[in-house]
Amino acid sequence: MALVIPVEDGKVVDTSASTNSNSEVNESSGGSLDKEAFLQLLVAQMKYQDPLEPTSNTEYISQLATFSSLEQMQNLNSTMQTQQATNLVGKTVIMKVTGKSGETTYVQGRVDYIVKERGKTYLSIDEGLYCIDDLDKVVDDDYLDALAIADEFEKEMDKLPSVKNLTLNDKDNLEKVKKAYESLSSYQQNFIEKYSPTAFAKLKELLARMKELDKAAEGDKDDTTGGTGSTESAGGTEGTGGTGNTESAGGTEGTGGTGNTEGTSTV
Repeated sequence: MALVIPVEDGKVVDTSASTNSNSEVNESSGGSLDKEAFLQLLVAQMKYQDPLEPTSNTEYISQLATFSSLEQMQNLNSTMQTQQATNLVGKTVIMKVTGKSGETTYVQGRVDYIVKERGKTYLSIDEGLYCIDDLDKVVDDDYLDALAIADEFEKEMDKLPSVKNLTLNDKDNLEKVKKAYESLSSYQQNFIEKYSPTAFAKLKELLARMKELDKAAEGDKDDTTGGTGSTESAGGTEGTGGTGNTESAGGTEGTGGTGNTEGTSTV
């Protein structure tokens, strides 16, 4: 099929207006050829065809079939895009927006609702509309919670001294951080170990050092209480008084010690 340039009154007709119109259509559709532009090209082809070599009916039918397939694909794509946007309502997303001057900015927020305008689907985030084509990431709520906990964990670890400067006075604060970490879910603990490795390593080192300080303190107590004992006398002292028999001349009985005392009287 041959294409000809239109000539009127012996002059070539300027088709720049039609070209500009087509370029505007392409720009509005993100640089892709949509069904409207395809239809315009088909009409222009029929209008400016070579009368000596006209386009056959078979070729027109083939192009119309292509146009129909293109329309169905675009409708299906629009439906899938709408479904995708609907599933994002209530979720936190990150949009990668490119400005007119080429700068790139990231917008994070929760999707409140979706809007369809001129064949495009937009996400409403913090009262602003963003094209779904700018979607960069979809963030899970558990991920955001773990991220906030990891940030707070790092702040608490920064408040604790280094391993070198750790003392027994820091035991209570260290125990609080330890119990807070142990109360987290396994997902949150793994998140801290992966994304806050420095703070997590410091926690393990401080706990190991605190055990050493506790053992040293217990050893000092044992040394101060180990020198006490009981004193026993090696022998007993017994007092004996009057082990023999004592006779008194006066008729009296004398008692003394362990011996028996007998008194004899004389007449």
